[in-house]
Amino acid sequence: MSNQKHGSFVVMADINDVGKRLDAFVTANFPSISRSIASRLIQMGEITVHGSIKKPGYRLAPGDRVEGLIPELVPFHLEPEAIDVPILFEDAAILVVNKPPGMVVHPSPGHEEGTLANWLLHHHPPIEKVGGDTSRPGIVHRLDQDTSGVLVVAKTEKTYTDMVLQFKERLVKKTYIGLVYGNIGTDCGQIVLPIGRHTENRKKMGISDSCSARYAETHWRVRQRFNRMSLMEFDIKTGRTHQIRVHCAAINHPIVGDRVYGFKKPGRLFEGSALLKQLIQSIPRQMLHAWRLGIIHPETRENIQFEAPLPEDMSRILSSIQEHEKSTESASPISHPDGTDANPHQRS
Repeated sequence: MSNQKHGSFVVMADINDVGKRLDAFVTANFPSISRSIASRLIQMGEITVHGSIKKPGYRLAPGDRVEGLIPELVPFHLEPEAIDVPILFEDAAILVVNKPPGMVVHPSPGHEEGTLANWLLHHHPPIEKVGGDTSRPGIVHRLDQDTSGVLVVAKTEKTYTDMVLQFKERLVKKTYIGLVYGNIGTDCGQIVLPIGRHTENRKKMGISDSCSARYAETHWRVRQRFNRMSLMEFDIKTGRTHQIRVHCAAINHPIVGDRVYGFKKPGRLFEGSALLKQLIQSIPRQMLHAWRLGIIHPETRENIQFEAPLPEDMSRILSSIQEHEKSTESASPISHPDGTDANPHQRS
């Protein structure tokens, strides 16, 4: 038994653990988390066995290497809050929203109020009991705080189970729109690079060859080329944490405005254009939007998809770039700030 309450861990199963359920094993070793939270972390792939995702009911074998990340749990009572959240669709089974940029999906240290979860309790109080974790009522997937767009929520326990399974089996179709630095040489392609936790900063992800890294696949196409940036469309076949942001950084075309994975001094890209340089430096968040989400309706079994319009800040940035390009002559393609070329099929 460990006194550890949060952070990364590795535990080896011994002869006394043979046949134990994985979720029960995790709870036994880490009493600070409940069985339902352990099950959730396992389903999300935050806790794995030999780097592979297993079901919460997986039976342990001698020598199984159980590893993962236990998030810091915040002891508080989630309060309903009346927040402005655009609803794209709602029926008795699901709720689909257009998450605003800057909004955190569920409470975490430093973000105890103003989250989507707070709004969900206000909008539909019975959702509090859906999912087994009262801090994440009905939530079956997430978007980063500064990523806007389509997000589906389960309104019943039956729907919750169905939607979790759809995400796990990669039946959900997810398409994003993002603005990246530079111009990629071709009009479409794919990035297939494994993603794992950063070895030094556990809050970051990165391309990794470690046994715990997970397969990640991103397909992309160019929607519009600007002089020094590209508007891209991304179809993600897997749903790894920060996947698009990490993959774009890996091919040296990071998302514009990304403070974690982006260029440290992006202004170098825009020497000679004071207006663009000022515009880019004023962008407060990564220019990434979850544009379209396709699911199988958990009740009707119909294939349906939802689209969220670009948020005001992203539309404004794109309009400014377009207006600037109309008023200036086209320039030659430029290199990245570090002077390297990008190849979307190689590791950075």
